[in-house]
Amino acid sequence: MQTVLAIFTVFGYVLTLALLPVVLLTKKKQPVSTVAWLMAIVTMPYVGAIFFLVFGINRVDRRLQGKQAAKKTVIRTLPQLSHQHHLHHDHLDETQRVLKRLAERISGTRATVGNRVQLLIDAKRTFDEIATAITAAHSSIHLEYYIWQPDKLGTRLRDLLIEKAKQGVRIRFLYDGIGSVGLTHRFLQPMRDAGIQIASFVPGQSLRERWSINLRSHRKIVIVDGQTAFTGGMNVGDEYLGLDPHFGRWRDTHLRLHGPTVLQLQEVFAIDWKYATGEELTDEKFFPPPEQIGNVFAQIVASGPDDDRDVFHGLMFAAINEARHRVTLATSYFVPTPSLVSALESAAQRGVATSVLISGPKTYWATLHAARSNYDSLLHAGVKIYEYQDGQLHSKTLSIDGCWSLVGTPNFDARSLFLNFEVGAVLYDYSIAEQLEHQFHTDLTHAKQIDPATWFERPVWDRLQENFCRMFSPVL
Repeated sequence: MQTVLAIFTVFGYVLTLALLPVVLLTKKKQPVSTVAWLMAIVTMPYVGAIFFLVFGINRVDRRLQGKQAAKKTVIRTLPQLSHQHHLHHDHLDETQRVLKRLAERISGTRATVGNRVQLLIDAKRTFDEIATAITAAHSSIHLEYYIWQPDKLGTRLRDLLIEKAKQGVRIRFLYDGIGSVGLTHRFLQPMRDAGIQIASFVPGQSLRERWSINLRSHRKIVIVDGQTAFTGGMNVGDEYLGLDPHFGRWRDTHLRLHGPTVLQLQEVFAIDWKYATGEELTDEKFFPPPEQIGNVFAQIVASGPDDDRDVFHGLMFAAINEARHRVTLATSYFVPTPSLVSALESAAQRGVATSVLISGPKTYWATLHAARSNYDSLLHAGVKIYEYQDGQLHSKTLSIDGCWSLVGTPNFDARSLFLNFEVGAVLYDYSIAEQLEHQFHTDLTHAKQIDPATWFERPVWDRLQENFCRMFSPVL
């Protein structure tokens, strides 16, 4: 027995020594994350090692060449938006100009004119709109989802896709292997039998390829005939209709798009599809000339761990720092980096009305307490913090000064900003920003404001839970 214990102990230290250089080499960009992982591995040799191997290693480096090659191949051969679709500075105010310049430089896409953007805040209406668009499809339907549940809603949309495939519409369905783990062979086979092409986002079938929860596609994309598109916070599942008794009412935000931004979203899908399957979707039939049927200035922005520019982190940081009047942030998971916390604090301290709405008691225990670990300094700075009480808040929106907005899939946390593949729409539009701010204040009627007077008197046990969860912030 003593021999076994000795071997177990020695192996634990050997494993610790072996992982320390791995941590130092793979976590260069986030010193706080590096220290947290080092402490976990040293103090809990086996538990810390397992957590690091599952959560900490970003395997994008091992497949980086394939993802970047897919991106370069698709972009090189894609039809380009004509100059007439590009947005020029003379149409924008100063805040919009500054943020447009930044967004274009770090994302690689151009802001465009002539878009029609419909804000969707009701889940039933959103899925009805998606179903209507699918029903009207003539040539192609492309879908990419993080979560697609094999429940009533998922089955209803699946059967509609099968019907359209039998009518001759070419359909491609890309799902995330972990988020959509419930999709079985039995569920997917009728789709394949109808001619629908199906792929998992991360290629490869081995355990080594799939055991890490990093390198996930958190995107939600539907594109019909290259003319109509949907993106935002809603996955496919009955819980989004408020049918899950645990979550109850579900509050989310989605977009319906027409115009040049649809082709930008098609480009995102084409790159992901090429990466997952090797098939190139560069034919002009997938990128029809966009009709300028709206007056919204917008651009699609995508990010992922294959890009060193940390697109959404940079955009959010710059937008908050650029604010002069008000910042309204709604997010399901609020586990910000220190720099984003500082940006929010700085905004409030210089007199900007800064409000944050996050999901409350219906969200996950770890993310809620990690979020609360940031409240002290934010409240001291004057940031108003609200926790949603009426079910689950799943929106991911940021509005600045009533003139600039971001709506999409990324949460205000390290996982979305550094580890997942995300997508969103940047909107240089007063009307959209006004709608988002109006909805934000409507949501506040279902939220509880954190009162500084009582918050700072909370029990020690609450503080212990918060600080414990805070240690895992880099991967929550």
